[in-house]
Amino acid sequence: MTKKHCLFCDEIVPIATEGDYDRYLGCSCSPGGYYILLRDSYESINSLPHPKKRDMLHLISGYIRERTDCEEKVTLTFSDLETIANSPKIPVTIEDKGNRLLQYLYRHSESAGDPVVIQPLSGSYNLTYSPNLQELVYIIDKLINEQLLIREGMTFKLTDKGWSEAAASAGGKKLKPCLILTAEKEELCREWQETLLPKIEQLGYLPRLLTHDNTQNRDHDTLALIADSRLIIADLTGQSPEVYFAAGYALGLNIPVIWTVNNSAADKLNVHAGTIRPIVWDTSEELAVLLRQKLSYERIEKGRGTAQ
Repeated sequence: MTKKHCLFCDEIVPIATEGDYDRYLGCSCSPGGYYILLRDSYESINSLPHPKKRDMLHLISGYIRERTDCEEKVTLTFSDLETIANSPKIPVTIEDKGNRLLQYLYRHSESAGDPVVIQPLSGSYNLTYSPNLQELVYIIDKLINEQLLIREGMTFKLTDKGWSEAAASAGGKKLKPCLILTAEKEELCREWQETLLPKIEQLGYLPRLLTHDNTQNRDHDTLALIADSRLIIADLTGQSPEVYFAAGYALGLNIPVIWTVNNSAADKLNVHAGTIRPIVWDTSEELAVLLRQKLSYERIEKGRGTAQ
């Protein structure tokens, strides 16, 4: 296969021709992917004055990496370069550049604490649109000192704080809808709202609390909410028949269900089916830890379809 010098990351990489365009494969601008450049633009870019190249080409590399990492197709011509380099979307400050690294880790993890390997680091300073490795290392150290990031060699992990900041900023992946089913008990609902829902959001879900009393609550809107969910957490503490019904409806749609129950009500359950083995919890903080462990295990055991 023909190889050519990538002008943006300075690597020699394979190319494939597509009419008037060349497809650059697997360079540091798009590891495991590609970008497309109009062939006639190559010499125009290569002929730019050195100061212009120094100020602009690393920004184009960062743009290609971010866009292709977000699964967008990037096709460039010479005339595009100035527009991209001067775009207000290109990060300028160290804070903005650090946020792009948080965004990258957020896209490649399922929750805070998930490990993401960046290797080689020497070819990855475009993750922060930086001109060199020294600036990337400075940004990493800054994020570590701000308790947003943990680094272990080439492995990086978002802290809970880092995950929340990445989730709140633009460009992050969409949180997966999650429905929490509980009995309509004030103290129980308060625990979920104040402690558990924020923790579930850190695990990559957008939680919504749906309370049930002992009357029927099977309207069309409720069933639609269940059908649109990626995960159901059914808490059996209040012994609501409607929680059982809604969770059973979700199971019928092959939506994963996690059953939970407070220890005070664990011996009072009316239903003891073999498929219902709830997580028993004493405090909301303990349940948050148990849910994290459960969801991490389910990601490893992907073929399981339905959580217990």
